[in-house]
Amino acid sequence: MYAVTGVSGNLGRVVVEDLLTTVPGDEIIAVARTPQKIEAYRTDRGVDVRQGDYEDPASLERAFAGADVVLVVSSPDVTPGTRPRQHGNAIAAAKAAGVGRIVYTSAISADTGPGFLADHATTEGLLRASGVPFTVLRNTFYSDLFVNPAVVDAALASGELVFADGGQRLTTATISDLGLAASAALTGEGHRNRTYELRGPLWTYDELAAAIAERSGKPVAHRQIPLAEAGEGAFVGELVSSGFFAEPGDDLARLLGRTPTGIADLVRAAL
Repeated sequence: MYAVTGVSGNLGRVVVEDLLTTVPGDEIIAVARTPQKIEAYRTDRGVDVRQGDYEDPASLERAFAGADVVLVVSSPDVTPGTRPRQHGNAIAAAKAAGVGRIVYTSAISADTGPGFLADHATTEGLLRASGVPFTVLRNTFYSDLFVNPAVVDAALASGELVFADGGQRLTTATISDLGLAASAALTGEGHRNRTYELRGPLWTYDELAAAIAERSGKPVAHRQIPLAEAGEGAFVGELVSSGFFAEPGDDLARLLGRTPTGIADLVRAAL
C-alpha cells in the first residue's frame, strides 16, 4: 500500500495519477486535510481516500494505517518552526503505524543552503533519528513558476524578459517531473536511506527569451536588472544571482528514466 499526503495539491495529485497507471486504486491511500476535495478519487478510481492533518497526529496515524510506503509532501506553511512540528507529527505517525519507508519532499541543498531551508534540514534530521527507512527528495524550485503563460504573454507584450538573474544559470524542474520522480521513488527498489538532489536541465534567461522569440516569431530580448529594481521578485532574484540554482545534477533524470522537461517545452505549452 502506498500513502500519499497533500493529494489536493498539485504535486500530490501528479503522484497519485502516476501511481494509478501501475498500481490498483485499492492499493493507494490518498490523504488530504479536507478529503472532500479529492472524493472523486474514491468514487471514480477506487482509491482509499483518508483524512489527515499535519496538526493532528492521531488523524495521520489513522491515515497511514496499513501503508508500506508513505510520501510526506512538505507542508506549505513556511511560518518559522511550523514545518518541523508538522513533519515531525507525520514521521512519528508513520512510525507508529508501522510504515516500512518514508519518502519526504525536501529542497535542494537543504543541508548547506540559505537559512530559509533550515526547516527541511531539521526534518531530514528527524527522519534519520526516527529509525524508519527513508528516501529524501530534495526538489528544486518549480520551472512552472518561471515559465508560464503569464510570463510568456508579458514578454511578448513588452518585447523583453526582465529579471534580476545576475547572468547566472538556473536548474529548475516542472511540478509534473518532480511528481513523477516521487512516484518512482515510492514504488521502485534501491531507494532505501537515499538522498536525491532533484535538479532539471540548466537554462538561462537569455535562452528563455530566445525560445519565446523563436516559438512565437516575435522579437523578445532579455533585460537583466539589479536586485534593487526587482520588487516582489527580489527574493528569488537574489537566490538566482547567488548561483544557488547553477549546480547541475542527474538524480532527477535517473529517477525519471529520461531527460527532464526543458524550458523549450514549457514555452511551447505556454503558447
